[in-house]
Amino acid sequence: MNIGVVTEIKPDERRVALQPGAAHDLVLRGHSVFVQSGAGSGAGASDDAFISAGATLVDTAQEVFDSAELIVHVKEPQPDEIAMLTPDHTLFTYLHLAAYPEVAEGLMASGATCVAYETVVSGGTLPLLAPMSHIAGRLSTQIGAFYLMAPNGGKGILLGGHAGVPQGQVVVIGAGAAGLDAVDVAIGMGARVTVLDVNIGALERAHQRWGSRVTTDYSTKVAITEWIAQADLVVGAVLVAGDRTPVVIDREMLGVMEEGSVLVDISIDQGGGFETSRETTHHDPTYVVDGIVHYAVGNIPGSVPHTSSKALSNSTLPYVRALGEGNRAAINRLPDLAGGFNVVGGKLTNAAVAHALDTESVDPLIALGIA
Repeated sequence: MNIGVVTEIKPDERRVALQPGAAHDLVLRGHSVFVQSGAGSGAGASDDAFISAGATLVDTAQEVFDSAELIVHVKEPQPDEIAMLTPDHTLFTYLHLAAYPEVAEGLMASGATCVAYETVVSGGTLPLLAPMSHIAGRLSTQIGAFYLMAPNGGKGILLGGHAGVPQGQVVVIGAGAAGLDAVDVAIGMGARVTVLDVNIGALERAHQRWGSRVTTDYSTKVAITEWIAQADLVVGAVLVAGDRTPVVIDREMLGVMEEGSVLVDISIDQGGGFETSRETTHHDPTYVVDGIVHYAVGNIPGSVPHTSSKALSNSTLPYVRALGEGNRAAINRLPDLAGGFNVVGGKLTNAAVAHALDTESVDPLIALGIA
């Protein structure tokens, strides 16, 4: 199969979907890999490295779309890219359609088959979302600590405190992959940490991992309100796979927080967990509502493209190999891929995504003509 990799054009996005090593693996398996010139430059993957791997370098995204049947991407396609999609294409990328209904509309109109990394479920886990969740979680606490500094708009708190000075309080809402990594870094910084979730099993895992170093609490509006009143930094890490993130902090609740406290919304790419969240960019990452600093960048791992591109490529390669044999063969080989199909033949084919967009879905196996 002809497989294509384009240069990401979402603002401040420097990741690349496949590393040269992965491209070489695909070439050895008989596939042709077309890479847009400069696609990997922000992630430490040079054009020469792709050429050495056996890929064919082309100048424009249009040439990639014209040459390839399978497009491997990082972020949701932008309007110019959607315009290049045809019914002959399969797109494999992060889609987050619950947060981007206009993208969903464009993809359905294109007739392309669109497979989302974030809705592939295997053994109750999200193997293609997990690497970016881990990275975003680790970064979220670092970012929050940075914006707590007074010159950056924060209240002027050092999370680790000092002799005779109490540590800062970090509250993490959501004990999944991103949330637990946020907790891990916060503990490493010496902060006091509380994690909330509605999943008792997740809270138990946090308790077993850190013991008395972290406080766990069941997530209700009352509990969240009580904890954010004490918080210097709040990290929102709630996830409902495919569906829109529920709002866990509304604007009224901001009134209990101290001015200069920081909210970091990891969930913004699924619509955001705070009522006052709106997506920002790495170049203009924060804004202030009611005295509270908000950070809501939609591609947090894009700030460390060397690390995150390698992690993404490592995780997706087995699935790219499968899709390279065709969609039917891919699902037969990796049945977990079925949940990743979000759009087929102009229809939504993931129930959670359809619920978020308040529309109907069809079974992906039926849409693909497999069932």
